[in-house]
Amino acid sequence: MKLPWWFPFGSVPELSAVELNDRLRGRPAPQLVDVRTPAEFSQGRIRGAVNVPIGELRSRLGALKLDPARPVVAVCLSGHRSVPAVRLLERGGFEAAQLAGGMLAWRGARLPEVKG
Repeated sequence: MKLPWWFPFGSVPELSAVELNDRLRGRPAPQLVDVRTPAEFSQGRIRGAVNVPIGELRSRLGALKLDPARPVVAVCLSGHRSVPAVRLLERGGFEAAQLAGGMLAWRGARLPEVKG
């Protein structure tokens, strides 16, 4: 059974926090779409991430000007909202994955964040 794009369960490709951090140092680095709320985003984000709340992603996907030749990683707080984001990105023709465990995993690995 194919799940609806917005369903927050199921399996999607994912990267651990350490894997994502390593890939961000490479070239080409993945593009980051953070689907948390603006308030969550301002409390801490991965450098280079673009904030588009999950409820707005479908309508704003075309305006993001993502490079189809580069992978996209969806980020949320715990790894639930990023599941439908990955599905939507894949349907848009992007190679996409989620940050496994979201920002909680990123913080747990003590990786750098930008505040504000």
